[in-house]
Amino acid sequence: MILVALGSNLPGPAGSPRQTVERALAAFPDAGIRVLACSPWYRSAPVPPSDQPWFVNGVARVAFAEGDAAMLLARLHAIEAAFGRRRDGTRNAARPLDLDLLDMDGMVREAAPILPHPRMTERAFVLVPLADVAPDWRHPVNGLGVAALIQALGATERLDRCP
Repeated sequence: MILVALGSNLPGPAGSPRQTVERALAAFPDAGIRVLACSPWYRSAPVPPSDQPWFVNGVARVAFAEGDAAMLLARLHAIEAAFGRRRDGTRNAARPLDLDLLDMDGMVREAAPILPHPRMTERAFVLVPLADVAPDWRHPVNGLGVAALIQALGATERLDRCP
């Protein structure tokens, strides 16, 4: 199972943050990424807390048969760039599009791209939509299911389902 997180908190060439994540998802097939399922969209406060606009977030379950994790991540970065993302090294900056490779068939990698995504278990805006598309998913390192990971977070983040 391959899982990709989508997020946006700035308008970009595709429009509002919600329009951006929807149009980015629609661009996946042209990059050789087949969308199998997508969660509902959620609004979330920035993490760590800041005065940035709220994010629109979701998770897609996808298939990618054309290469390895590095190639898939390169395709995701190319989609980000097409939607106005500029990587300047600033962590947690506001952005028109953020695509993160969360898991690729349970692979564990300590070199780039690091898998599973190293901070995914700390983020409700990742785990809650992940549970929508893969409720039986288990973390490949610690073995915990997504429901247990969500429960372990407690109420640390504000997350609302988009209408």
